Amino acid sequence: MPNVHEAMMKAAKKKVAIVAGRFNDFVTGRLVSSAIDCVVRHGGNSADVDVYWVPGSFEVPQLAAKIAMDKKFDGIICVGAIIRGETNHFDNLCVAVISSIAKVSMNCSIPVTYGIVTADTAEQAMNRAGGKNGNKGWDSALALIEMMSLWES
Repeated sequence: MPNVHEAMMKAAKKKVAIVAGRFNDFVTGRLVSSAIDCVVRHGGNSADVDVYWVPGSFEVPQLAAKIAMDKKFDGIICVGAIIRGETNHFDNLCVAVISSIAKVSMNCSIPVTYGIVTADTAEQAMNRAGGKNGNKGWDSALALIEMMSLWES
């Protein structure tokens, strides 16, 4: 019989940082609110959640890396919204942000989760920020709660 390790989905006494890109804040604001709600509904305290606003999604991994080095938090949630425009800037930005957050998550001593919405239209982005496709802020907070628990096992 294998040894199975599963998380206790509890955020009590956990210090959480949310790094949020301000660009497209009509989406990102909803991601942040939902992430905080998820932490609180899983026993966390909103006073133990710090939200850091950066200019855009590109800057999210930079600050996440610094926060991870400071060792003041049990985990970091990265949120932002990248919406396709008229140039290939969208494709380049998505690749850079995704790979940078992956690097941060692999190179730091606390869990880091990804909640950046990438969408072709503002409507698609809103659908992922509390619309018909759920809320990626909530999803990334839930993933963080699970990872923080597994980190302790």
